[in-house]
Parts: sequence; structure tokens; C-alpha cells
Amino acid sequence: MRKLEKFQLHDLPRALATHASFLLETSTGEILALSWWVSAKRTRSYPYARVYDTLSFTGRKVTIIPIFKDEGKEGDRDFLQWDTVSLMSLLGVNVILSYYASATLSEAYSGKITDQRFDIAHVKSQLEDLGRSSLDSPHWNLLQVDKAGVLASKALSAYEQMSRKLKIEMHSVKSAKSRISRLFQGKGVFRTMSRRLAESAQSREIVTIQPKEKLSGEKASITIRNHIGGEYYFTVDEARRANGKVILIEGKHTMGSHLPSWGDIKDALLKMILYCNLENVQVDGKRVLAAPVLLLTTGPGFSADQLVSDEEFQTLKREALANGFQIFLNEAPVKLQ
Repeated sequence: MRKLEKFQLHDLPRALATHASFLLETSTGEILALSWWVSAKRTRSYPYARVYDTLSFTGRKVTIIPIFKDEGKEGDRDFLQWDTVSLMSLLGVNVILSYYASATLSEAYSGKITDQRFDIAHVKSQLEDLGRSSLDSPHWNLLQVDKAGVLASKALSAYEQMSRKLKIEMHSVKSAKSRISRLFQGKGVFRTMSRRLAESAQSREIVTIQPKEKLSGEKASITIRNHIGGEYYFTVDEARRANGKVILIEGKHTMGSHLPSWGDIKDALLKMILYCNLENVQVDGKRVLAAPVLLLTTGPGFSADQLVSDEEFQTLKREALANGFQIFLNEAPVKLQ
């Protein structure tokens, strides 16, 4: 829904510093729709929203993901999961795995670093390789996974240099090396390790209520499998069964008298893409039809009348109509036509 600004390849550092998603003209003249992830973890900084903004582009779509991110010992450390790459393959997005090479000390939080920047030379070399490649996104992405061990080692070395330069302690090098050693054992080990962690995270999320959720039913786990062996572990905010259907509800909530943020909504829309294309859906071993629903809830003082002239919301309605999902606003169905 957002118009993407176009940059030349030599402006890549500025584009990455100022835009979450943008168009990039390469040295061969090809235009790419490019997004990047702040962290390897899909629940931080709306990476789905960033990718979503590129999906309507008719050319090649690319997303840059750090192999892992360390914010310093007092911050988070996130590692890439196998199914993140598989999900991008499912969406037809080419992944470039990279690593952060520089950062600054956080002024707001002691013991943390911020303003992390990719190794631009590495990203550019991968873009050049992609330009010469005729592979589709699933096969390109598998080749990227083959490089995960080497890239993670480079990332660890970069963080050790940042630690010395900024005089800040990072997370355990020993545990990072243990994790990285498994990446060198191949895709099979990486996939098994990632899925075990994903299943564990899915189980934790089932019993967690987020402040941005306002739901009346129960959460449910959903595992999506595709024809190339990818498995994606999600937690549906709410699942209801009715008349041979399972209603899959992705909810976004705000305490204010306005709609949830468009970052939140786009995050949900990427999941709508998946849920609208499900086949052979089963609940407790029985086949059912899936009915995806985007539920938007607000705080007091909200009036649906204010959306009549909201062009973004009208675009959202058109997208729902075209793709076969419903929108509910504070539990009331939105008329799409």
C-alpha cells in the first residue's frame, strides 16, 4: 500500500539508513523491490510489514536478513531460523543473508548497542550475484542457507571487533560458537534445530496474551506445510469452529480512538496471504474449510464514520474483497462492497 522510493546502487547505504522498503536500481539497470530486517527474529520491528510493502512489485523482490543480531549483553540476541527463509521462498521473495559490521553505543540503555549497519560490500556482492542468477527464489534461498555458517562466523568476528572498539560486553561467544558450529553441519541440522526452537516458541505464545490483542476466544497453533518441505509454525490469535469451517482470526488492537497502526495491520496482512491460500486444512484430523478474518479493535471514542474518507482503509477493503478474507471492526463485519 506504500509507494516505494527508488535509489541507485551507490545510494544503498543511505537507502538502508532511511527506508525500511524501497526500489533499488542495480548496476545492470534491473529494478528490485528491496526490504530489510532489523533482527533475524520475525516478531521484532515489523519485518512482515516491510516485506509486505514490496509484494505488489512485478519484478524481483529481495529482503536482507541479518544471520544474527546481538544488541549487547543487556539487550537481545536473535538468530536466524530456517522457516523464516522458507516463508520468504513461499512468498517468492529472494533472501540475502548478511551481517552487521558496525554500531554505536546506545545513549538510552546502558550495556546495549544501536544503529547497527550491514556490511555494504557484502550486500552489494550478493545483489550482483543475484543479478547474474536465473534461479527462482526457493533455490536461490537454499544457496543462501548453505552460506549461513560462514556468515555467522563473520558476524561473530564483527561483534568481537565492535565489543573492543565500543568497550561493551556482548553475549557469550562460547554459546554463539556452539550455535554456529551446527550451521556448518548442513541444512538438515539447521532445519531440525530451528524447528525445535520454533515449536517451543509456538507453545509459549499459545498461553501468552499480548497488550495489542483484544479477543474473546482461544489462541490456536497452526503448522503450514508446502510442497517443497517448508514448515511454518504460527499462532493464530483466535480460532473458532462453525458450520464445517475454522475461522482463523488475526487480531490487531489499539487503546486509542483510531485504527491500529499500519505496521500492525500489514503484519497481519502477510498472514492473510498465507491463510487465504491454504489447501487441505485439517483440525484434529478432519478436513475443514478455512475462513481468514482480520479483526481490528480500538479503544473508546472510535467511530467508523471517520473511515469513510480514509483512502488506506478503502484500499484495505478492496484487498480483502479481492483475496477472500473478511474484516471485522470491533466485532462488527465490514461491508466490502
